[in-house]
Amino acid sequence: MLIKKRRSNYALIAASMAASILSSSAMAADTIKVGVLHSLSGTMAISETTLKDTMLMLVDEQNKNGGLLGKQLEAVVVDPASDWPLFAEKARELIEQEKVDAVFGAWTSVSRKSVLPVFEELNSILFYPVQYEGEESSKNIFYTGASPNQQAIPAVDYLMNEIGAERWILAGTDYVYPRTTNKILEAYLKAKGVDESDILINYTPFGHSDWQSIVADIKNFGSEGKKTAVVSTINGDANVPFYKELANQGISAEDIPVVAFSVGEEELSGIDTAPLVGHLAAWNYFQSVDSETNDEFIDAWLEFIGDEDRVTNDPMEAHFIGFNMWVKAVEKAGTTDASAVQDALIGVSVPNLSGGTSTMMPNHHITKPVLIGEIQDDGQFDIVWSTDGLVPGDAWSDYLPGSKDIISDWRAPLSCGNYNVKEKVCSGQQL
Repeated sequence: MLIKKRRSNYALIAASMAASILSSSAMAADTIKVGVLHSLSGTMAISETTLKDTMLMLVDEQNKNGGLLGKQLEAVVVDPASDWPLFAEKARELIEQEKVDAVFGAWTSVSRKSVLPVFEELNSILFYPVQYEGEESSKNIFYTGASPNQQAIPAVDYLMNEIGAERWILAGTDYVYPRTTNKILEAYLKAKGVDESDILINYTPFGHSDWQSIVADIKNFGSEGKKTAVVSTINGDANVPFYKELANQGISAEDIPVVAFSVGEEELSGIDTAPLVGHLAAWNYFQSVDSETNDEFIDAWLEFIGDEDRVTNDPMEAHFIGFNMWVKAVEKAGTTDASAVQDALIGVSVPNLSGGTSTMMPNHHITKPVLIGEIQDDGQFDIVWSTDGLVPGDAWSDYLPGSKDIISDWRAPLSCGNYNVKEKVCSGQQL
């Protein structure tokens, strides 16, 4: 009897455990997981932590509005710690272990290139929210940040046409985004008649802090009688000592204006902005944009974050656009299956924060306005110039010999990210 009783107890325990496992599985199946892949530590945390918070807000708002496909969303946050190989490990963890249906993340191009093979191998989806150098197209990546023709080229045109710049200093952090962007800008400037002797290019490592000699070179380069401007692809926390040293050596925005591609409201928050006043930034969104949609977004952000001093910035808007595009595409496809959602995303349009509507194009880039802002002493931007309408993002530059004949179109029957229109051949990833 004792043996039978024990067996009966074991059976009850086993049944209970099985029921518990099934219950847990059912609960997991009742949520749709969204991966958040942003550095919360290291040199890029100054920029990326806010994007993590943005995603938590967007997921929270979507859940308050009923979730998606009858389920609640669950944000899964990881910290790749500004470590580029770790980005790939964390991406794989999100997709294989956490079973997320889409990932929103990365900042630097080296982090994006680190994770790209993972997303292609596992056929998942990444929404990349930061300006980048172009020269890439993947069926698994949706680029909601600016390509060079949506930021770098218009910024140079503004400096050339509105300020009269004739000499150019291309200063960047030493990795793929600044190097490729500057390669494009150098070709563009030369096509505009700028002599090679009027172009100075300089690179520094991540986190660089000793700017004295470099700023002295900038000052000397700008002292030869021609209007000189700096085009900055300096990234992360190195921007703070760079601008301080400009001020220390008496270089004002009137003397040598700097237009930055990685300095926004978040980077200016909490620092002394006096050395930066009058310098410029080129983005597709500023907090100071006057639109009803932007006002609502700012109000929602401040309420969610619980801090009236927090700001909004361009990559936050890119996540706002990308997340809403993903939600709309999932609803359109009726599933979170990656292949179905990839197809459904093309042609999806959602409001941007400037008062217009952005559309996902067949090359997995979106349409965006281009804005030039002047830094104010309160850390905000006075918008001094904007395009008349939306600019479609180019995956491949018209100014590089190896790229000008290449297009990207992920619709059937082409379904190719690297198609040479002259040779009529796809030499890149193809469905």
